[in-house]
Amino acid sequence: METYTAMRQFADSWGLVFLVVVFVGVILFLLRPGARKSAEDAKNIPFKEED
Repeated sequence: METYTAMRQFADSWGLVFLVVVFVGVILFLLRPGARKSAEDAKNIPFKEED
């Protein structure tokens, strides 16, 4: 089997599943209870005073 064909079949079958799992994982990571403080700190980075 040609390399391109094998990679294409893998991407068609498992690539989408992998990307959906990664997407759901990122969403759950961002919505976890302890994420609020990190998000607030990141949001205020441009407004921090530099000495």
